[in-house]
Amino acid sequence: VFALSGFLRTATGFDIGLSTKCVVIPKEMDMCHKIGYSEMRLPNLMGHTSMAEVILKSTTWQHLAHTDCHPHVRTFLCSLFAPICLDTFIHPCRSMCVAVRDSCAPVLACHGHPWPDSLDCNRFPADEDMCLASLTKEYTYLHKVLPKPACQACPAVEEFFTHRRVLEVFCDNNFAVKVKLSKKRTVFGDQEYNIECQVEFITQGSLLPYETHSMIQQWLLINENCTQKMTLTHRPMVYLLVGNIEEGIILVKQVYRWQRRDSQLTLATQKWRYHKCL
Repeated sequence: VFALSGFLRTATGFDIGLSTKCVVIPKEMDMCHKIGYSEMRLPNLMGHTSMAEVILKSTTWQHLAHTDCHPHVRTFLCSLFAPICLDTFIHPCRSMCVAVRDSCAPVLACHGHPWPDSLDCNRFPADEDMCLASLTKEYTYLHKVLPKPACQACPAVEEFFTHRRVLEVFCDNNFAVKVKLSKKRTVFGDQEYNIECQVEFITQGSLLPYETHSMIQQWLLINENCTQKMTLTHRPMVYLLVGNIEEGIILVKQVYRWQRRDSQLTLATQKWRYHKCL
């Protein structure tokens, strides 16, 4: 997914107004929709000169943007691939690049790719220059820090178990979430995973219902190698994801494939209401 290419070029050498033009951000670049503007400059700050090239090269980054690995990942990427139509190019600040890199490089590494040279943070202007800066510490302090999924070893997908064993697993962990998953192939040939319905809590722990859908989606995207093992067909499947939140990190420890004829999982979830852990 992350076959990255393209070299960053600074705006110097572009004659604003003559050699660049404003164009509508294409529908294929959904990572750059709803970010506060609808038109971009072409050529962009990655040196892409045609819309076909922009779409092709940006699709390798869409997946990373959708993981929400950093609050600024879309702002950072779109400032390069789809720069706003102003009288001058506005680069992201070096501090924004460093913040995004430090949060998102582990996600790239999870997929077997290093942070690319084309996004070397030393190429970006220092914060005292005119550039896109990160949010202030005061802003992040005021907003609750939610637990985040991380790249992890894939949990086993269990298909044979007893309801007693499942209850033991519930006792050893602090959340169990029932989700329905499906996958489809995108127009670019990539696999895309969907959570088809609202997540349903069996045990809730410290997770909140309105936050969990996006967290599970993030986990599936970051740990795509695990998701591939779970979704072997394009037919929707129901899973029970069981895990812990450890030091602000969501870790999925056990995965159960929930089949209709499976009375053991149903029995375990019914007995859980009255179960006393040892």
